[in-house]
Amino acid sequence: MYLKLICLVCFYWFFSKSFYTQVFNCEVQVIAPTLQNNPANEEIFSSLRNAMIEFVNFGYNWTTDKFEQHEQIDVSFLLTINSKTGNDFSGKLQITSQRPVYNSDYNSLLMNYIDNNVTFKYIRNTPIQYFEGQHVDNLADVLAYYIYLILGHDYDSFSLEGGTPYFNKADQILSICQSASETGWKAPDGDGSNNRFWLIQNALQPQFSALRKTMYNYHINGLDQCYLNRDTCIDRISSSISDLLEIHRSRPSSLNMQLFFNAKSEEIIKIYLPTQPAKKNKIYNLLSQLDPSRIKEYNKLK
Repeated sequence: MYLKLICLVCFYWFFSKSFYTQVFNCEVQVIAPTLQNNPANEEIFSSLRNAMIEFVNFGYNWTTDKFEQHEQIDVSFLLTINSKTGNDFSGKLQITSQRPVYNSDYNSLLMNYIDNNVTFKYIRNTPIQYFEGQHVDNLADVLAYYIYLILGHDYDSFSLEGGTPYFNKADQILSICQSASETGWKAPDGDGSNNRFWLIQNALQPQFSALRKTMYNYHINGLDQCYLNRDTCIDRISSSISDLLEIHRSRPSSLNMQLFFNAKSEEIIKIYLPTQPAKKNKIYNLLSQLDPSRIKEYNKLK
């Protein structure tokens, strides 16, 4: 009887952990190219990698929505450690996420961002724990912040401004971390407008509602309809990108516009390369206005 009870408890624990994996399909890499390569460091980085995967997949109930396996959000974190002193680490974190395109085997990149100001404490073989409403562990807060940002962008791509609850969650973390000693949370953090503060502030400001509209129309009315009619799909993608001119006129080169094109520039080029010259020329002229820093890449469309 006692053994049976233990088996039931173990089964319930395993089932509960499996439930949380329904939200994310998470990959993590931890590298330290400038640090000494030795067994001790390798063990710490391996432990940190496993703790990050565990945290994202099982550490918290990030949403109450149920996800089927094919609906999991593909997420990747690349943590580059630049310095280590005892249990104190600093480095940068690259965050990417994708969403599937309807009726295809293609995944579209939604987010591709590098946070250059990640500092935290970590002790080998310890879990990363998130305490909602409190700033206890900076790594937990940074990861939770980006998880909610990822969810916000993902939900925005399926319903108009559907990501608002998750952007609000990220904003709550930002507010709590305003008194933190770690960098990246405040507006004047020496990084101009390129930090966590401005990422979420821009996402929620009314001036950027056109960007959220573009995220929705680009995916739902554009990419997700390509299996029906490619020409109509391309016209709708062009129309959705045109909506960004509204933001460009008032906030050119803003961080969240950069974030959009960080994810979409290569995809847009691939979509338009096989199209008629008139459509290529039209999108080229539009992109050269909205994203001039990548003009050399867009020249492929000329």
